[in-house]
Amino acid sequence: MATAYVFPGQGSQFSGMGKDLYDSNEKAKAMFEKANDLLNFRITDIMFGGTADELKQTEVTQPAIFLHSVIQASTLENFQPDMVAGHSLGEFSALVANKTLTFEDALLLVSKRAKAMQKACEAQPSTMAAVLALADEEVERICAATEGIVVAANYNCPGQLVISGEIEAVNRACENLKAAGAKRALVLPVGGAFHSPLMEPARQELEAAIQATTFNTPICPVYQNVSAAAVTDPALIQRNLVEQLTAPVRWTQSVQQMVADGATTFIEVGPGKVLQGLVKKIAPDVAIG
Repeated sequence: MATAYVFPGQGSQFSGMGKDLYDSNEKAKAMFEKANDLLNFRITDIMFGGTADELKQTEVTQPAIFLHSVIQASTLENFQPDMVAGHSLGEFSALVANKTLTFEDALLLVSKRAKAMQKACEAQPSTMAAVLALADEEVERICAATEGIVVAANYNCPGQLVISGEIEAVNRACENLKAAGAKRALVLPVGGAFHSPLMEPARQELEAAIQATTFNTPICPVYQNVSAAAVTDPALIQRNLVEQLTAPVRWTQSVQQMVADGATTFIEVGPGKVLQGLVKKIAPDVAIG
């Protein structure tokens, strides 16, 4: 009877996010103000009243979602996770929840990650596409056979996979995937090819920052995107976090492994309910909160 806490990634943002926490909880308010100071701009102004376009900028989106998730977790009563996981960016929130990283260190890393990814996106035009109702192996095979850089990036749930790469290569792969029987192969409105080899410049930039940060022994395992396995060794957590930028998010496999290791309840912490929906599709028998 284990409880798994899961934390969302980019795409869950909305205008007004976190304002209820700021207004109703003194601890939350202090954490938000600390974040404004650390980031050297009032991210709360954009979170609470910004437009969708302002919130969509990677260097705002990532710290905003991280803050909403971590601050919400800090206000929960009896917050005692047996295991944690986060989808892409959400892995940083998970690492604060299980005390591997301090709030301050993780926020600074998230901010660096966002800026490095933004820079990599601007350096090479690239994109991602959602593929529905085709076996993972078939998607991998078609990507490998397509000219140019295009790879499987997010294993979200059975029958839902996101591919990532050069614009031309992604467009070609989408045509081939539809021809192979995919229900949909739809290019997404994102700024670049996250979780693909095109993020290598960002990976190198983030690696130095991650290596200079203290990683503590966690209070419970984190199921990391790169390996979909329970990890408690701080050095391995550190390495996996670096690799995450260019490697796929193995969300389906992570949830399956958490269930195999005894997770009976999954609680999503942060903006939106995207992960609740994915968990239901991966593991229909678990309780969702």
